[in-house]
Amino acid sequence: MFVEVNGYKIEPGADLTGANLEGAHLSGQRQDFAEMGLADLTGANLTNANLSGACLSGANLTGATLTNADLSNAELSNAELSNADLSNADLTGADLYRANLIEANLTNANLTNANLYAAHVTRANLNGADFTGAVLTRLYR
Repeated sequence: MFVEVNGYKIEPGADLTGANLEGAHLSGQRQDFAEMGLADLTGANLTNANLSGACLSGANLTGATLTNADLSNAELSNAELSNADLSNADLTGADLYRANLIEANLTNANLTNANLYAAHVTRANLNGADFTGAVLTRLYR
């Protein structure tokens, strides 16, 4: 089964490195993408999407809706997540090294054992977020 967005045929294991998926509506989809690094997902709707283990390193997710998304063990280093809605998202074990989370909504997000080394969380909503075991070294607030 595949989904087509902005001319890209997306199927399990698809390499979407550098793809333009701006404004995509992939809510509720099970997406087993191998690579999405540097992809442009600005304003994408990924509500309830399963992106567990996905590589989103350097991806642009500015303003994306990731409510209830499964991003456990996802690679999000250097990702642009400013103004993203990550409320209730599962980020267990996610690598958010140097990620930009400025003004992101992380209300009730699960960041257990996540790596937030040198991440930027200025004006982010962290109410109810679980940081148990998370790496918070050099966190920019």
